[in-house]
Amino acid sequence: METRTIPLLGEAAERDVADRLARGELVAVPTETVYGLAADASNGEAVARIFEAKGRPRFNPLIAHVTGRSMAERYAVPDALAHRLMDAFWPGPLTIVLPLRPGAPLHPLVTADLPTVALRSPQGGLSRILAFLGRAVAAPSANRSGRVSPTSAAHVLRTLDGRIEAVADAGTAAHGIESTIVQPRGDHVVLLRPGAVTAAEIEAATGLAVRRHDGHTIVAPGQMRSHYAPHGRVRLDAPEPAPGEHFIAFGPLSEAATARATAVFQLSETGDLREAASRLFDALSTFDAPEIERIAVAPIPREGLGEAINDRLSRAAADR
Repeated sequence: METRTIPLLGEAAERDVADRLARGELVAVPTETVYGLAADASNGEAVARIFEAKGRPRFNPLIAHVTGRSMAERYAVPDALAHRLMDAFWPGPLTIVLPLRPGAPLHPLVTADLPTVALRSPQGGLSRILAFLGRAVAAPSANRSGRVSPTSAAHVLRTLDGRIEAVADAGTAAHGIESTIVQPRGDHVVLLRPGAVTAAEIEAATGLAVRRHDGHTIVAPGQMRSHYAPHGRVRLDAPEPAPGEHFIAFGPLSEAATARATAVFQLSETGDLREAASRLFDALSTFDAPEIERIAVAPIPREGLGEAINDRLSRAAADR
């Protein structure tokens, strides 16, 4: 299969992508977070091909993308707290896990047979594609399962070229890190996966506490222990690189330390967490090669967006 690149420049291209999805094709699409591998969420054969193309375990649920609150209510039963979250953060990088609506036009593979569904309303081109299609698309990150998430069309093609029909190219993703995933629980919000929306922002918008998921069971996408992994082993919280290591830096680095590293990728010279988040997967992708055996990563604060950055790094460094 030849994977076609479609420059996502205007309505004609967006309608082309929507038509392809309606025909059951797999199309990698840009979002404000990372590139997603999209399929019509009501088409079981197309959704099954997502798992095949990615090599993704079928017990791992998918995020369904919708145009907004009205479309979301076709698939889920949101409560008042869910509505507050939608109003505050949609369209945007927040995924909300909600009770599945009985009879929802959604293939069971999307939810991995769970009684819940993870929904997100994206910004930009994908939102318009969804409007043209008129229904939800399932869209996990457009990469082979467990590998580095893609922030450009070129990254998609590194692992999925020949496995999917097309990739819609809209340049580099703005946030560069996946959506935050939460589950509203009436008097609090459970953080299932940290991401581009911080826990502090959620608490400020809702006036409620954000509690972390215990991590023992998979109840949402993105909770696999080993994920986002490059070929080489990843060493975390390294103040400086050891000789021969490829180094992902955060903040200033001495000339001596730079000289010890085989190569350096700077996430943010000034220690800006938003800049670091936007560049994280680009860094891991740059050093994702069979000949690169050792990657070290500088310490990164864990507050704010640092929580999401460290979550991704811990999964990249996990035993495989």
